[in-house]
Amino acid sequence: MRITSFVNKSIEETGLIIESLLIPIRNINDRLSTNWPVEMLDIIRSNSLTTITNWYDRNKETLIKDCKDVAIPLSDINYAPLYRNPNKIWGIGLNYKDHAKDLSESAPEKIPASFMKPTTTIIGYGNTINLPLLSERTTGEAELGIIIGKKTINIDRDNWLDAVAGFTNIIDMTAEDILRKNPRYLTVCKSFDTFFSFGPQLITPDEIEDVMKLEISTKINGTLYRKNTVSNMTFPPDFLVSFHSKVMTLLPGDIISSGTPGAVVLNHGDTISCEITGFPELRNDVEDLKIGK
Repeated sequence: MRITSFVNKSIEETGLIIESLLIPIRNINDRLSTNWPVEMLDIIRSNSLTTITNWYDRNKETLIKDCKDVAIPLSDINYAPLYRNPNKIWGIGLNYKDHAKDLSESAPEKIPASFMKPTTTIIGYGNTINLPLLSERTTGEAELGIIIGKKTINIDRDNWLDAVAGFTNIIDMTAEDILRKNPRYLTVCKSFDTFFSFGPQLITPDEIEDVMKLEISTKINGTLYRKNTVSNMTFPPDFLVSFHSKVMTLLPGDIISSGTPGAVVLNHGDTISCEITGFPELRNDVEDLKIGK
């Protein structure tokens, strides 16, 4: 199943994706006597996503028939971030050896180079990435996002998908010039407002035949700059979920941004996009706050 968040009359709510249409959950509740939360994070935290997915598999035809008149073409959607204020956002640095070369660093081999980001970095599809006043060199990085679906402690790698609500696109940003001054500045260089874009859809695991075969691409202004496959990660998704569940309790809605094939320098007026096999594109324009200062 595919589900998204969108803006309706200045209110962020959630809808199910059926082919090229979105059907708001608010309307499904009204028409079909369901009683699901209408905000994405509430859906995940209440474990309603599993309920909705199972219901959807049984009732797809009924949904189309009874709610087609309230369906919205995806081309008309004003996307919102999938949700705001998760408990945790984990980022993974240098998870592809090629990206480690970008920073003249050695890729970690035993423990992932994990870091955390504040929720104030969150934006969604179509929102503007702001290049900060304090940085002269900011990079953008396309990544596969893993969304945790339930409270998880010490899960085995073999059972990692039991903890996962779904997957999504992510564009992570780094104030690279700040990072190069001192690796201890990692938290600062990752924490500027607008430095974490994710969405536009949450895709449940049943939609993906093999996560390891997914290909992640970073494009700037439509030109491909970096591309790699999940199978080439040093620490693949099953390891990341298992490992971090042993570091701390993972909670519903937590996000693991699994690392980028490579970073690309962003400039004022650019458009950066994250493309993943079978996923809709995530795209954001770039504005330099230093222009005109």
